[in-house]
Amino acid sequence: MLVSDFYFDLPDELIARYPKPDRTSSRLLQLNGQNGEIFHRTFADVLDLVNAGDLLVFNNTRVIPARMFGRKVSGGKVEVLVERVLSESTFLAHIRSSKAPKNGAVLVLGEDKLGENNGIAVTMLGRQGALFELEIADKNTAVLDVLNKIGHIPLPPYIDRPDEEADQERYQTVYNKIPGAVAAPTAGLHFDDELLAKLKAKGVNFAFVTLHVGAGTFQPVRVEKIEDHQMHAEYVEVPQDVVDAVLATKSAGKRVIAVGTTSVRSLESAALFAEEKGCSQIIEPYFSDTSIFIYPGKKFRVVDCLITNFHLPESTLIMLVSAFAGYENVMAAYKSAVENRYRFFSYGDAMFITKNRDVG
Repeated sequence: MLVSDFYFDLPDELIARYPKPDRTSSRLLQLNGQNGEIFHRTFADVLDLVNAGDLLVFNNTRVIPARMFGRKVSGGKVEVLVERVLSESTFLAHIRSSKAPKNGAVLVLGEDKLGENNGIAVTMLGRQGALFELEIADKNTAVLDVLNKIGHIPLPPYIDRPDEEADQERYQTVYNKIPGAVAAPTAGLHFDDELLAKLKAKGVNFAFVTLHVGAGTFQPVRVEKIEDHQMHAEYVEVPQDVVDAVLATKSAGKRVIAVGTTSVRSLESAALFAEEKGCSQIIEPYFSDTSIFIYPGKKFRVVDCLITNFHLPESTLIMLVSAFAGYENVMAAYKSAVENRYRFFSYGDAMFITKNRDVG
């Protein structure tokens, strides 16, 4: 298939640049991946769509304030977006500047928050492809401490506004736990504590994986044929308790419901790992990077249903959803969402999707 097959026309006014005040008040498009049926609901209706004994799998990553502004000591503004923390004092980052800094160059970051001449110095150590390895000059200061002091929440480029104080918690799930993501697992933004309590009271089971979403999730696909695309790597943890919960759910004839494409990629990476090892079980614990790329024609080994937001045209995420529910079904659902004025992307509305029977 071609990347252009996944294009759809989206009016700019349908891009959600702010969240709704009430997390569960977003709209929910229900898509039956087996026959393409569409129903229009509100997100609180998830309570009626999930059954006792089903397993909801959440991504418990926490978004870090990964964007920093500053300058080169030699002159010139810079913008730094952390991709991954490597150690207490070093990290990999994207850098925007008029000229790429050279090895040994010193950047001064955070004067917009700390005041002129009070910024934090970092040194450029080297390159890893498109990324820069940076080290905090004061090696006794941890990267996360620096980010919490001078960093900004890295809102996606399509939100097209500076981050605000409210974004610090609203661009987080209520169950976030482990810092490391530079983008939110946005399907989870619709859950609040009250809805989670109601789901538990109904007998729905919960499990938590960790996938630290990287900035690569926003990079455009620059090839013509989707098979030629190389996915960026992201760190995943699927612990034993998640494996046990998945196996118990499957054994009971209940459904594994992934909350977000990051949960899908985590579970399916662990399942692919088990398959490649020749394991008798469908899934094994997994603690490693994943570059799994799921597009139409790929099979799903674990996930039965998916809760997800609406994704960018021609993105790897709309390709994943199309693989799950069928290309024609998904493109028709997106067309219906535009016609019915759904809100799109990170702060937008959501979908509840059952799997197409032909994909595993």
